[in-house]
Amino acid sequence: MIKWLINLFKAKEKIDPMKKFLIVGLGNIGEKYESTRHNIGFKILDAYAKNNDFTFNTAKLGDIATYKIKGRSLLFLKPSTYMNLSGKAIKYWLTKEKIPIENLLVITDDLNLPFGTIRLKSKGSDGGHNGLKDTQDKLQTTNYNRFRFGISNNFSKGRQIDYVLGKWSEEELEALNERLKLSINAINSFALSGIKETMNNYNGK
Repeated sequence: MIKWLINLFKAKEKIDPMKKFLIVGLGNIGEKYESTRHNIGFKILDAYAKNNDFTFNTAKLGDIATYKIKGRSLLFLKPSTYMNLSGKAIKYWLTKEKIPIENLLVITDDLNLPFGTIRLKSKGSDGGHNGLKDTQDKLQTTNYNRFRFGISNNFSKGRQIDYVLGKWSEEELEALNERLKLSINAINSFALSGIKETMNNYNGK
C-alpha cells in the first residue's frame, strides 16, 4: 500500500511534456566573449536568472537552470559548444528532457534589426547566423521558434566580425537594461501564452 502511494505521488510529480520549455540563449563561452554583442543570448538568460533569483549549473554541453512559472517548467540553456555548434547542445537537451520542438525558443543576435528591437518567429531561415545554421542542421528543420535581438549594423565595410564580437558601446549599455526587461517579459509570454500571441505583442518593440 505504501509503495503504491509513493508511486502515485511520483506519477503526479511528472510534468506534462507540453508544459516543459527549453529556452536557449546563444553565445560563446569564456571571458573574452562575455560582454560582446554576439553573446546577447547569454546576457538575456543571465538577466532572467538575476530577476528571478536563480543560478546556472554546469552540465553536459552547457550551463543549465530550471524555473517554474504558473505550472510551466522552463529549462534554460547556455551552450558551451561555442556558437557554431549550438545545435548539438540544443538537440541533446530537447531529447533528454523530452521537450517538444514547438516548446523550444532560441535567442540570438541579429544584425538586420535596429539595436534592442525584438523579433520572434516560429520558423524561417538561419539568416546567415552560424548558431541558427547549426541548430537547423542538427534538428533537421527550420520549424522552431527563434527570438532575434537587434544589435544593428553600425559598422563599416569589412568590419562585421569585429563589430559582432565587439563590446557594447556606453550608449547601448545605458539602454540595455530596459530592453532586457522587455526580453524577460517576452520569454514569460512565450511560455504562458504561446508564440503567436507573443509575436503579436512584442515584435517590433
